[in-house]
Amino acid sequence: MKWFYIDTSITEGDRRQGPFSLEEIKNFVQEGKITDNTLVWHSGETDWKRWKDVAESTEEEEQPEELSEEEMLKQTIETLLQNKMQRKRFAGFFVRANAFIIDNIILSIFGAVFLYLLSLVGLVDLTSVSEVANEYISNPSTAIVSKALELPGMSTFFTIWSVVQAIYFIVFHAISGATPGKKLFHIHVEMATGEKLNWAFSIFRFIASIVTQATLIFYGLGYLIVLVDPQKRAVHDFIARTRVVHDGVKQNENKEV
Repeated sequence: MKWFYIDTSITEGDRRQGPFSLEEIKNFVQEGKITDNTLVWHSGETDWKRWKDVAESTEEEEQPEELSEEEMLKQTIETLLQNKMQRKRFAGFFVRANAFIIDNIILSIFGAVFLYLLSLVGLVDLTSVSEVANEYISNPSTAIVSKALELPGMSTFFTIWSVVQAIYFIVFHAISGATPGKKLFHIHVEMATGEKLNWAFSIFRFIASIVTQATLIFYGLGYLIVLVDPQKRAVHDFIARTRVVHDGVKQNENKEV
């Protein structure tokens, strides 16, 4: 709303001053430029009026300009997303670790069966594998891992097992957002926006998890940051912009997992 006033101190020419905002008009009143008898006019009025006749109706603050439909929609979406994130309960380190252990037990069972099948066709010597495994258990080292890879058929086994592991995590996360281990503990992976994990980000997250695994040489810091991050994210969650959350939003806040 634009305001004008008649400046009686001007004796010649156009004495109308403006346009001004209501705030500026009020400042002129305080400065004495506008008195009770000064004629003022603003858009929407038909005639000029004395300031004292319109001052009472201007005591309230000017209303803020209405937002456009696009701005209102944007603010609504941001508010809904913020409320949704506040209601989520992020999965902590221990529940994620337990789910990961379950998944690796499943993969180990598959690996054992596959290793046995390779031994049946004569590609792997189970006796040699057992000896190296026992040696590794008593004294874990990269040298023993290298020794295992040198055994006949083991490089083929580890290659296939790595592919199976990748398929396992990528497919389960892309289809349902959770591996069997995560389903057992009622947690799942989703995007930071709350959207379902798609195939592209499921693949990207698995690749990023290799970076987290590499931090095991630094005492597993890539996993341990879950303990201090407010949203319980590991390194690959930061990279892939994902979160691991509990399935239900109506969780007992006092329950420890």
